[in-house]
Amino acid sequence: MHDNTAKAAFVRLMVVVSASLSILPSARAEQKPDISQHPIEVVQVESRRIEHFARSDASRRSFGKLEFRGGLVLTSPSANFGGWSAFEIDADGRRFLAISDAGAWMTGTLAYEGKAPVEVRDVRLGPITGMAGARLTKDRDRDAEGVVLLEGNLSKGTVLISFEQNHRIGRFSVTDKGLGAPLGYLTLPHEVKRQSSNKSLESVCILRGGPDKGAIVTLSERYPDRTGTRQTGWLLPAGAQSSAGAWRTLQIRNLDGYDLTDCRGLADGSLLVLERRFRWSTWYEGVKMRLRRFSASEMRGGGPMEGEVLLQAGQEHEIDNMEGLSVHRTAKGETILTLISDNNFSTFVQRTVLLQFALNDGPAVVQQQAVTAKP
Repeated sequence: MHDNTAKAAFVRLMVVVSASLSILPSARAEQKPDISQHPIEVVQVESRRIEHFARSDASRRSFGKLEFRGGLVLTSPSANFGGWSAFEIDADGRRFLAISDAGAWMTGTLAYEGKAPVEVRDVRLGPITGMAGARLTKDRDRDAEGVVLLEGNLSKGTVLISFEQNHRIGRFSVTDKGLGAPLGYLTLPHEVKRQSSNKSLESVCILRGGPDKGAIVTLSERYPDRTGTRQTGWLLPAGAQSSAGAWRTLQIRNLDGYDLTDCRGLADGSLLVLERRFRWSTWYEGVKMRLRRFSASEMRGGGPMEGEVLLQAGQEHEIDNMEGLSVHRTAKGETILTLISDNNFSTFVQRTVLLQFALNDGPAVVQQQAVTAKP
């Protein structure tokens, strides 16, 4: 076997091994640090650029309606760096807040050369706390999975954070010093209590346009109906009283066994959902990711939503265990998607990957044929 062929085969093998370990609950639990007892720290983060998304085609930039802008592989000597399950970025596309399923928050700024992200700077990291700044000493209380800006900005504002295991969505203050203590918690639908402890409120987002503008949406990672053909989420209308009965159920058609890992509202009122898949029966295919978009009219239709597949990618692309999604618009009106992966603190075989794409921001399409990224 030629050296180049052997090297390519080894890289493919390591991607598959990485994907396999990323799904193991035991591996995740064993390696999560207890950050609750750590003070806020300034951490060093190294950024290695990802120049192209398709591993075998360095010239390709367009993937359906998405244009690849660039990416980074992030590493840090801090034992508390990793497990990033959600990501939010300010309107200028620079200041960001990430949260981990180990109960950590991270703030910093994203630097660019032209349109491509090149490094993260000024990174601070600290523990998510309970009411009045109380330490979260139990793993089930620290398992944060989703974050979205509710009001203001990431230097002075309020965010929502969703948690699984101990199912809840909290309102937290955020300043240029980092994440503050929770201001309170939303009252959730009664059905939330019936979710699996480790497959529940994986994401929280806000609709930014359309007839439900301002509504809060939360999606369960995996909460299928009795037939297994639909995944479940809930929508709290803007201005509605935060009570269990105020939420409206959303049903998302389960296509090919993907889990729902994050969501974002777009300016036209549509909902963008990030999905991930791994199957032991086909472990050799590695981990996959998908982006689906649901129109405002489909969300109001009352039936199971199928949406439009914007991107589907696998081990032939520069992905890892993609869990976090954020959206911002540039001064020129471009819609930019930023994604981040959860490395499960398995730094030998997994990566913290940050990717950016520009979306051709035409109207959302209902049940359009999938656009799949091919190498």
